Amino acid sequence: MILLATLVTTPANAHKIEIHLDVGATMHIEPNDAPRAGESALTWFALTQKGGKVIPLNECDCKLSLYSQASTAKPLQQPILKAVSQESYTGIPAATITFPAAGAYQLQLQGNPKAGAKFSPFELKFDVNVAPGVIAPSPNIAVIPQQEQATPPWLIPAAAIGVILTGAIAFLVWQKLHRKKSL
Repeated sequence: MILLATLVTTPANAHKIEIHLDVGATMHIEPNDAPRAGESALTWFALTQKGGKVIPLNECDCKLSLYSQASTAKPLQQPILKAVSQESYTGIPAATITFPAAGAYQLQLQGNPKAGAKFSPFELKFDVNVAPGVIAPSPNIAVIPQQEQATPPWLIPAAAIGVILTGAIAFLVWQKLHRKKSL
């Protein structure tokens, strides 16, 4: 029972692992595999070949794309990869990513061997859940200042004429009703 309670209350902070043919990658997002919307997060990939040989970025023509899981037509971002050293890995691909909003995303890492490198081309897909944080501004949306709506110049005279006509019609109807009662 205690083990079950521990599993329920402990957040899942494990690195994510994906494999394609003879290439595998462990993905980690700083901090603690728990990205927050609007906050930049270093994301790195420990790429390895079958047998454990590390594939550094200088041996891989790699491309990273970020997709919303709600719509996968076009990538939201294609962050630039740079070589970093993390944990026991040296020269592995990494990128700084700012997730625009909380929700479900997919990171796709594609790679081909550069001249002299020997591994299969690969495409690895990692599902990422992003917690609420600061909402990042969208680079595609221009902010247009609101202009105050001016009252059209004809509106006030038209309203005055409408009130006068309504009063005149009401007066005429009232007079006609009183004449019939007088007869």
